[in-house]
Amino acid sequence: MISVIAKIPLKEGKAAEFSEAFKEIAAGVAKEEGNFLYSLNFSKKEPDLAVIMERYTDKEALGLHSQSDHYKAFGAKIAGLVGGAPDVAIMEEIDAA
Repeated sequence: MISVIAKIPLKEGKAAEFSEAFKEIAAGVAKEEGNFLYSLNFSKKEPDLAVIMERYTDKEALGLHSQSDHYKAFGAKIAGLVGGAPDVAIMEEIDAA
């Protein structure tokens, strides 16, 4: 499994608008084969930091996600909402069982 945590700093007060854009991409991601998790989270301490948690079966599924039309549309839609460079961690999940 591949896990992704993307921390995206937003411009002040843009969290609600970002959340609306996220709902659109999430609808597309829900139809992707190989995706198990795609969630948007906000910390009470950092309300202008969007954290997207993702989980895929493998690198191929992640690659297909990154090339999808809904992913590209999301990037264009949020460009004016983002306040800095995202911090993206792509990790290989270790099966502990």
